[in-house]
Amino acid sequence: MKKYQLMAPGPTPVPSNVLLAMAQPMIHHRTPEYEALSVEVRAGLKRLFQTGQEVLPFVCSGTGAMEAAVVNTLSPGDTVIVLRAGKFAERWEEICQAHGVVPVAVSAPFGDTVPAERIAEALRQHPGTKAVLMQQSESSTGVLHDVRGVAAVTRDSGAILIVDAVSSLGIADLRMDEWGVDLVVSGSQKGLMLPPGVGFCALSEKAWGRTKTARLPHYYFDFAAEMKWIARGEPRFTPAVSLMVGLREVLRMIDAEGLDNVLRRHDRLARATRAGVTALGLGVFARATPSPALTAVVAPPTIDSEKILATYSSSHNITIAGGQGEMKGKVFRLGHMGYVADFDVISALAALEQVLDELGHPVELGAALRAVQQVFAERA
Repeated sequence: MKKYQLMAPGPTPVPSNVLLAMAQPMIHHRTPEYEALSVEVRAGLKRLFQTGQEVLPFVCSGTGAMEAAVVNTLSPGDTVIVLRAGKFAERWEEICQAHGVVPVAVSAPFGDTVPAERIAEALRQHPGTKAVLMQQSESSTGVLHDVRGVAAVTRDSGAILIVDAVSSLGIADLRMDEWGVDLVVSGSQKGLMLPPGVGFCALSEKAWGRTKTARLPHYYFDFAAEMKWIARGEPRFTPAVSLMVGLREVLRMIDAEGLDNVLRRHDRLARATRAGVTALGLGVFARATPSPALTAVVAPPTIDSEKILATYSSSHNITIAGGQGEMKGKVFRLGHMGYVADFDVISALAALEQVLDELGHPVELGAALRAVQQVFAERA
């Protein structure tokens, strides 16, 4: 028997206590019991998003939350600036184009980032820009973008800053109110340690102002309507009840550990993973600041990275992820977000040594493990 291990950058493992909570008998969503659940979850989400604003949940993936952000704040023909340096930045462009919004890309090669100064210059060149759209953690490349810096150059412009935090919420620091981020979207299946199925949107006052002038059609994803129902203490439509029960448990876990400690844990796991990979002579794909959510690794030039994925699965029953788009066959991605601890990383790196050896790549067995353990042995 080979015990299964999920080390992909989402979906991520779900804690057993969360699974047990979701296995409880179904409750109706228009009862005092669900209202009490909603009150607790709403308060916990505010702490997690580091905002005083309401966080709106929708039954959808993170992509649904991205589309909701666009259709509620923009109008046909609006110009937006997109920080494009990965596959998920391209998704921002595709959503905008589908709705008649005009994206202006400020680009960098995959693995790099776009400095805030270039966004500032783009805003000067396009003074009518309505929004800046970006990822915080670009999970296709393993790069962490500078949300705080971009917020600083966007704050006094007419544009709102919309941030995809699907693979960074609860993983990398994101101080929505303090930094002046206008709209944060996220999803349930990564740092929140839940199955896929719930997307989240949180808006600043500036972003709420945009919802009053936006002219893109929307019905299900209607922020203003959702807020009216929240004021009544009820969901507008049928929520993902079991996932919300699980979310309450997750938020309690995060509060018990402390958000600062959660962020430090992710940073530590990421540094250990990078150290182990480097000790094997492999390169980290991120040339800019690496994300604490995952590590994108450059495969040896003689090995298609898809073979590494397949061998992880067949020999060790471990699921990781491959490259996307132009990076397919060239990189593989190791997730270390959410319900992940030291020995999960140790297992993944021990397996990597064996996978490379099995595929004929020269490996000093134990080199990665030494490097990982050295990081874990550090004392604050």
